[in-house]
Amino acid sequence: MKFSEFDAIGWPGLQPYFDTCLLPVTGLTGTESPPEATEKAARTGDWLSPLEAAFRGRTVTLPAYHYYDGADPDDAARLARHCGRLKQAGFRFVVLVSGTPGLLPSPPASADLLVQPSAPDEQPDAEDICRAVAAMWKDA
Repeated sequence: MKFSEFDAIGWPGLQPYFDTCLLPVTGLTGTESPPEATEKAARTGDWLSPLEAAFRGRTVTLPAYHYYDGADPDDAARLARHCGRLKQAGFRFVVLVSGTPGLLPSPPASADLLVQPSAPDEQPDAEDICRAVAAMWKDA
């Protein structure tokens, strides 16, 4: 479910059932034209959609973390802190999702799983992506 589908009254009772958050990481740098930014966001959505569909009753999709430049160590530190705060807020698992190959060479220690393509033209394989999330839960 998307973060906007919850309200302040209902969330405390539902939170124990939604232990996993999906955090889209778009990978914008600020140098993109509007069509390029749209493409990056859409590509991330392509990789996010299979997880949202398969795990609707257990995951919460958070607002996208749009500006992240994998080459900037400060960006990596900020993302790691953000993931840590999500866990402090009550999520047991943080799954980072990107549509940009190699944007995140590895997930920060505060995240549990990274879903992203390994090549520019790679399309998401829903079964593989969902299997990775299920394995993460099983191994916990």
